[in-house]
Amino acid sequence: MGELFRETEIPNQKRSPNSPPFPAVLSPNPALSPPSLAIFTSAIESQKPYLESLLHKTGAILFRGFPLDNASHFNSVVESFGFADQPYNGGAAPRTHVVGHVYTANESPPHENISFHHELAYSPEFPTKLFFFCEVEPASGGETPIVLSHVVYERMKEKHPEFVERLEEEGLVYNRVMGEEDDPSSAIGRGWKSTFGTADKMVAGQSCIMARAAKLGMKLEWIKDGSSARIIMGPIPAIKYDRPRDRKIWFNGMVAAYTISRDDNGQSDELTKAAAFGNGDPLPSDIVYDCLQIMEEESVAIPWQKGDVLLIDNCVVLHARKIFTPPRRVLAALCK
Repeated sequence: MGELFRETEIPNQKRSPNSPPFPAVLSPNPALSPPSLAIFTSAIESQKPYLESLLHKTGAILFRGFPLDNASHFNSVVESFGFADQPYNGGAAPRTHVVGHVYTANESPPHENISFHHELAYSPEFPTKLFFFCEVEPASGGETPIVLSHVVYERMKEKHPEFVERLEEEGLVYNRVMGEEDDPSSAIGRGWKSTFGTADKMVAGQSCIMARAAKLGMKLEWIKDGSSARIIMGPIPAIKYDRPRDRKIWFNGMVAAYTISRDDNGQSDELTKAAAFGNGDPLPSDIVYDCLQIMEEESVAIPWQKGDVLLIDNCVVLHARKIFTPPRRVLAALCK
């Protein structure tokens, strides 16, 4: 272990006899002088094998108590890990680029929960690592709950074996309606212009044609007056095999899509359209909400403090967001 880093605790860590604490928590070694940003990033670079090993064992690391004040500091931390940048292509959340690798986290209103999901689980190009940074801690609430995907899979397999077996066989289809511009009132309010990086409908349509040709399962339909679009993605695998850890994982955004879907008028969309079995059949509502309850029971809600950095292995950990009282500013970076 590097001299700078000391493994510490937070009150609500998950602990079990055969597993390390979840998440891991690292703070500055109190025996040393308070570190500067340069010392912190240098320690990350020199101790990357240790940090990657810890992330592999635990799935998430919370860095707390280090000297980070703003987005530029956070960007320096992200860069010190040396991961490749992952563009937010095809994502549903409204986001704004801040600096370097850094974007705002989901900009939906504070009264709206964001349910558990893997980032871009509905895309063949998903980030493997996620960074979150607390620039302004919430007045109240606003925690980021995280949960281990293999635990969700095991509990769902035990409680609903036939449902899980069907998901493994068919995967999921996701269906989302997008307006022309971003809608910050919705957690999935990203407009088609931002999603496809163009204001030209023909270019957007061509992007989907190319995605279908590459067998990525994407279809675009123009609706109403032609300014709104419906994007259909899938079938996409909902259960994946985590080869490095030899276990199956619940890798999908089923619960989030089902519970926060909205149509282009801002009203609740038909839930059966948001996420469905691979053949288009609707998902049973009671089982989806059973899954949400399992996630909540098994999760750890991270209460943000200014300067916190949370590193998540997106392949094995789902994340969410609780409602909050402003101000709150949490930034994000996606890597692969």
